[in-house]
Formats: sequence, C-alpha cells, structure tokens
Amino acid sequence: MPRGITQDQVNTAADTLLAAGENPTVEKVRAALGTGSPNTVMRMLDAWRVGLGERLRQLQALPDIPAAVGEAMTELWRLAVTIADQQLQARVAEERAALAAAQADLATERTRWTAALAEAETAVAQANATRDLAEHVCTTLDGQLQDSHALRDDLVQQRDRLQTLTDQQRLDLEALRAERAALEQLTRQEREQLAAQLRQAEDRAHQEVDRARQEARSLQGRLDTHMREHEKTIATATARQTTLQVALHEAERQVAHHAGRAVALEQALTQAAARSTPVGSRKTKQRTRSSTKRPKTGEPAGRRGRSVADPTDAD
Repeated sequence: MPRGITQDQVNTAADTLLAAGENPTVEKVRAALGTGSPNTVMRMLDAWRVGLGERLRQLQALPDIPAAVGEAMTELWRLAVTIADQQLQARVAEERAALAAAQADLATERTRWTAALAEAETAVAQANATRDLAEHVCTTLDGQLQDSHALRDDLVQQRDRLQTLTDQQRLDLEALRAERAALEQLTRQEREQLAAQLRQAEDRAHQEVDRARQEARSLQGRLDTHMREHEKTIATATARQTTLQVALHEAERQVAHHAGRAVALEQALTQAAARSTPVGSRKTKQRTRSSTKRPKTGEPAGRRGRSVADPTDAD
C-alpha cells in the first residue's frame, strides 16, 4: 500500500458514501481513495464507525435538531446496515457456489490425472519388463556369439590341420615320384611291382588329397554360413535393443510429466481448501456479532446509533 493514507481520508470517503445513501464498505472506500490495503481500510472504518455513533449522539443532543430527524437518521443507518448484511450474504453464497464448482472441477481433474498416472505406471512396468526381456535376449545372444567364436576357432583349427595334412601328402607324393624315378633302373619285373605299388600309393594320396579338399571346402562353407547367420542375429538384436531403449525413455518421460501434473493438482486442492476456510469464519463472525449487537427496543436514539454501527465490521 502506498504510504500516506490517513484516518481523515477514510472518514471523508465514508461520510461521502453515507451521504449518497450507500453503505461504506472496504471495497467502496478503497475505490473512492484509489489506494489502501483492505486490512488498513477495515481498521480505519472501525474507528470511523465509533466516531459516527458519537457524532449521531451529539446531533440528537442538540436542541435545534428535532427528535424525528434523529430517528430518521438512525433508521437510515439501520437500513444501510441491513442492506450491507444482505449484500454480504449474497456475496458469501456466490463465493461458496464458486468454491463448490471449483472443488468439483479439481476433483474431476484429479480423478483424470490419477487414471493417467496409473496408465503411465502401467506403461513403465511394461517398458521395464520389455527391457528385462531385451537384456535377457542380449545375454543369450552374447552366449551364442561366444559359442560361434569357439566354433569358428575350432573350424579354423580343423582347416589348418587339413591343410597341413594336404601339404604333407603332397610332399609324400613328390617323394614317391622321386623314388619311382630312381627305381626305373631296376629290372622290369621289379619296376612293374614298384610301379603298381607307386600307382596305388598315388591313388591313395590323390584320394586323401581330394577328401581333404572336400572337407576343407565343406568346413569353409559351414563357417561362412554360420558367420552370415551370426551377423544377421547381431544386427536384429541391436535394432531391437535400440527400439526398446527408445520406448523406455519415452515411458520415463511420460511418468515424470504426469508426476509433475499430479503435484500441481495437489497444490491447487490445498489452496482451494485454504480459501474456503476464511469464508465460513467470516460468515460465522458476522452472524454472531449481528445477533449480539442488535439494537434493543426502547433504548435512546444515541445508543441505537452506536450499536448498529458495528455489524459492518466484516466489510
């Protein structure tokens, strides 16, 4: 509130409103002054009402003021207080209806966000299960990959062993050929026997070489096929793991978003509950003070003027 508002300013504004036939409430006085906090204006209005009762008594005590005029002023003040009470009751009812509507909207919103949060938690649970399954698949694929490496190493060893055997048989064949050349100088019969033995040895050597080559080609084909299948399996598992990770990140983002919205909803409900408490307290205070300070029949006009000034304190 800007500094400088005084009691005289509040008294002048309240007198002007009362002269115009209006009840000088806190809102009307603040509108007339253009400044002032509600608490300060309410405190100064209380002081003005006390002074107003004293002024009314002084006016009624003057000999040149007829008693009818004093009674009319008192009746005017009572009427102003009654109108102010009716306006206050109407405003309280409107605020209560608005608060009930707001609470209903907040309850509906809370129900909807609770369902959304439960759905998000379900999605997170599914994503976690999918992630666990993916990790299990990755572990299985790692084991298969290790088995494939071991099989490949075994096939390579077999290929190398067959290649060594083939080289050895080639050397043996060359040695037999050298022996055949050396034995050509022997007798015909001996040469024929040795030639037959040499042909048999060469046939066996060729058969062994062919068999070794076929086994090597078969092992090489099996190795190539297994490597291609292994590469396809790794590519498929990598793509699936990437997709599962993306889904998991999206589910975690949605859970964080819904959790933030749920917290905001809880804060809104708390604020609404806090706003509803002052309205009921003000209404109870108004009714209590109105019932205890109602002017009695037969009291002097001056005393009635002071008692009817108090019920508008709630403004």
